[in-house]
Amino acid sequence: MKDFYPRKKKICQMCAGKSVDYKDVPIISKYINEKGKILPRRMTGACALHQRHIAQQVKRARYMGLISFTK
Repeated sequence: MKDFYPRKKKICQMCAGKSVDYKDVPIISKYINEKGKILPRRMTGACALHQRHIAQQVKRARYMGLISFTK
């Protein structure tokens, strides 16, 4: 029988104080996968408000040409 370990709830990094800006390419690249898609909330651990902010910043970085639409 498997032992049950309750999972730790992921804490939103932006609620904790970190910020995401479209000019920070290394930080933005953490929130996209190898195909260039934006990762979902369950993968990033962000709250709904900040997940929308992440998506907006990724789209801005794509539009400005800092990251590519596809990899």
